[in-house]
Amino acid sequence: MFNFILAVQEKDINEIVKPLLQVLNVVTPVLLGVVGAIGAIFVIILGVKYARADDPQEHEKAKKGLRNAIIGFVLIFVLLIALQIAVSVFTNWYKTYDYPIVG
Repeated sequence: MFNFILAVQEKDINEIVKPLLQVLNVVTPVLLGVVGAIGAIFVIILGVKYARADDPQEHEKAKKGLRNAIIGFVLIFVLLIALQIAVSVFTNWYKTYDYPIVG
């Protein structure tokens, strides 16, 4: 395994990493927009259910669902932003990595 790692040259790494980074750089902002739109619609629907709930049990159920939805979407946003940060850190790492001399 170690010999394989040493055999990988800068050219090989760039051929593997560049397409992955391009895909991640395109997909991440799109995902943020889609999650934001779906989250807004879902929270509005749950908010209307919460406002229209007559029975105290329905009121609590809608309140719990609204809270869980907000927590879920905040978590998704945080993870997508962490992915964006991780991609930039990884990009800087592989561009400045000192490849060992094989031989």
